[in-house]
Amino acid sequence: MKFTEFKLNDKLLEAITYMGFDDATPIQEMAIPEIIQENDLIACAQTGTGKTAAFILPILDKISESKGTSVNTLIIVPTRELALQIDQQIQGFSYFVPVSSCAVYGGGDGNDFEVERKALLGNAEIIVATPGKLISHLKMGYVKFDEIKHLILDEADKMLDMGFFEDIQKIISFIPKERQTLMFSATMPPKIRTLASQILKNPKEISIALSKPAEGVLQASYLVFENKKTALIKHLIADKTEYDSILIFTSTKSKVFEIVRGMRGKNYTIEGISSDLEQQEREEVLSRFRSKRTRVLIATDVISRGIDIKDISLVINYDVPGDAEDYVHRVGRTARAKTTGVALTLINEDDMFKFKRIEELIDREIIKIPSPPEIGESPVWNPKPIRKYKKPRYKGKSKRK
Repeated sequence: MKFTEFKLNDKLLEAITYMGFDDATPIQEMAIPEIIQENDLIACAQTGTGKTAAFILPILDKISESKGTSVNTLIIVPTRELALQIDQQIQGFSYFVPVSSCAVYGGGDGNDFEVERKALLGNAEIIVATPGKLISHLKMGYVKFDEIKHLILDEADKMLDMGFFEDIQKIISFIPKERQTLMFSATMPPKIRTLASQILKNPKEISIALSKPAEGVLQASYLVFENKKTALIKHLIADKTEYDSILIFTSTKSKVFEIVRGMRGKNYTIEGISSDLEQQEREEVLSRFRSKRTRVLIATDVISRGIDIKDISLVINYDVPGDAEDYVHRVGRTARAKTTGVALTLINEDDMFKFKRIEELIDREIIKIPSPPEIGESPVWNPKPIRKYKKPRYKGKSKRK
């Protein structure tokens, strides 16, 4: 389906064409008409399917026809990276229409706070915010959301995983009950259904490719002992110049810069990013990676859903994710928008059962490759739950007198 068939604002269509888009993705084709018809919506779509544009485009179309002097749309997201990504996309799509937006997130300086305050007072039609920072503004009493027409929750499952349920409820208490509410989520666990039943009215439902990586992702795994993982990665990418943009995920921020130190020394640039960095530092690191000045980026899951970088050729899971659904988001960083990519997972002897659960979730068995001889021996694939040893209690008679 062509974007022209949605009968959007001509200036909006001009921006879409300018950005190189022509055909709508399945989630856009299904969601945009429902949003235009002002229906509440709960949509389940995996990372990289174009769901951001699915809600941005119809909202921009509505605002462009009825410009006001207050906040019209509130988009709530789990991370600052996702807030910035969506705000950038809004700026791109609204290039030829008089609609402004502002990202509201933690970690900035005093100047950011003042910009956010003015935007919340009506200088921006669209606010993209993380829950914690938005509540900080709401507590000060100057924010008026009386005119909000659209509430959007993006990556709703991640927000609930991060413990934002009560914060979301608090924010919603400031918003008119008569509104259009849209909920987008990559997965649909029971807690999402519960939240949807509380804040949506007779919603239309859309589900596309639930919890499965994109078809263009070539998935494989390596069996490797923990102390050999860094050496294996260096071996795998040493002569693979075709992998010019490599994203490596680790489960803890304490490992990020440990891995960076272990991989340095080769003729490629490598950096790490985690919540320990200041926001400006994080943006600078992402900018260098986006422009391919940095070839390898080590990251935590905090940016697995908020990073929007095209042409990532290789994703490596240094650790098997603790939550099986996070695997989908990690490997979804490659093969975006119908491209192809490679996703590798390093599996030590303790993570085999977790990886087996991932295979069950995505309904696919992933090839398991032993470590190359240069790296050393590999653990044997044996995906059984690890039972911690408990010292038996002494049941005999006491020897004390």
